Amino acid sequence: MARRIDVTGAGGLRLAAWEFADPPKPEAEPGGAAGPESGAPGVLLLHGLMGRASHWASTARWLAGRHRAVALDQRGHGRSDKPPEAAYTREAYVEDAEAAVEQLGLAPVVLIGHAMGALTAWQLAAKRPELVRGLIICDMRASALGAASQREWADWFRSWPVPFASLADVRKWFGEDDPWVERPSPARGAFYAEVMHEREDGWRPVFEPQHMLSSRETWVYDAHWEELAQVRCPTLVVRGVDGELGRAEAQEMVRVLPRGEYAEVPDAGHLAHYDLPEAWRGAVSPFLDGLLGD
Repeated sequence: MARRIDVTGAGGLRLAAWEFADPPKPEAEPGGAAGPESGAPGVLLLHGLMGRASHWASTARWLAGRHRAVALDQRGHGRSDKPPEAAYTREAYVEDAEAAVEQLGLAPVVLIGHAMGALTAWQLAAKRPELVRGLIICDMRASALGAASQREWADWFRSWPVPFASLADVRKWFGEDDPWVERPSPARGAFYAEVMHEREDGWRPVFEPQHMLSSRETWVYDAHWEELAQVRCPTLVVRGVDGELGRAEAQEMVRVLPRGEYAEVPDAGHLAHYDLPEAWRGAVSPFLDGLLGD
């Protein structure tokens, strides 16, 4: 089950956080140990652009054995509020994550972020080091992507054949027919099916594409090496071998990080944590074990 907890983000925005475990027990049963929620290390999971908290469900349930794992629907995504276009700044995303850590009592927290969520995580770790115990960066580049990348995304959004007649059509288009798909990927189709909801005319995304482009505008034109160098906590840089983060750049990120480590997920692409959850867990487990041993 998933328990929803509302968080107040930057500007008073209502954000939906999700705890993918049984509700906390007030105390341990007689003769038993306290559950993972009692004093357990906090983990905040941050999805990427267009994602939602449920994409972390498998990871969160696995983590719940030893951590208090919470996934956040970031602004404009999932069940969280969707403010006007001007509200999608880097500062707002970071303040939202900061608010979640503080309001949910997760500090010192382990931040785990995918793509844009990873950037938010390392920017928060640089801004508020006292809140962050450790950091996992999944498939996010520190280099600027540039104007051409933003134009490609705008064209891609326009190519979506919305509304989709059914979720099966969603899965087929994103898993097979999308021009960006190099080979059939059922997991990619399932990933996008999770961010659709049914309206009178068919299935459409739960987010506004223009809000996603506005979010991207705040980071694609800039490099983020300086903020990476300011992260003082232990940090693991993880890449899917076939993902968007190249090995050379990932290893340079590890070099720039004061306490950086590196891991790969073989046979995985950009959605390593969603596509190959067991391999993903294998890649991050030694790092998390080390944090618990600190």
